Amino acid sequence: MNCVRIVNLNKQYGWNRLYLQSFLTGLLAFVIMYVPVSIKHDMSAMDEFGIFPLLLAVLFMPFLHVFMHMLPLIMMNKQAKLIYKQNMLLFSNINYYTKKYVSKNVSLLAALAPTLLITIPGMIAAYSFSDYYVYFLIFTSIHIGMTFTDFLYILYIAKAPKEAYIENSNNEIAILIKSF
Repeated sequence: MNCVRIVNLNKQYGWNRLYLQSFLTGLLAFVIMYVPVSIKHDMSAMDEFGIFPLLLAVLFMPFLHVFMHMLPLIMMNKQAKLIYKQNMLLFSNINYYTKKYVSKNVSLLAALAPTLLITIPGMIAAYSFSDYYVYFLIFTSIHIGMTFTDFLYILYIAKAPKEAYIENSNNEIAILIKSF
């Protein structure tokens, strides 16, 4: 295999810039989604009990997000491993890597899985449940902020050649092509 490109977002952009852009993306998503959904639900009473499930869901969101990345790989019998590192008191690094390279299409599916399985159902739930729509919107907008880096990786993977293979390891991806 010949390596075409190695993409490491930490080296290219820096974590501070990525966290700021992720936060601003999540905030913008909340503002954009709140207006039409609040108009749809008009002045319905909001149930204040929803704050506790929201806090619990936000606490477990990084684990759920990484599991949604791994789910398509598990369903296709591709080997993937979960990595958990405690960095500071509040923040931890949760990631996954594939033990072997995977095709471009499989990698795109794994990268899009959290958006398809968490964000879209969250938006549907916010539209459907009038008592808890604000909590679903907050949860969904936080998740949209989390998926910001996923979409940066998706841009690089989409630009890769059709016959490329993707290897995911240590917060970076390698775009590989078979040598003949």
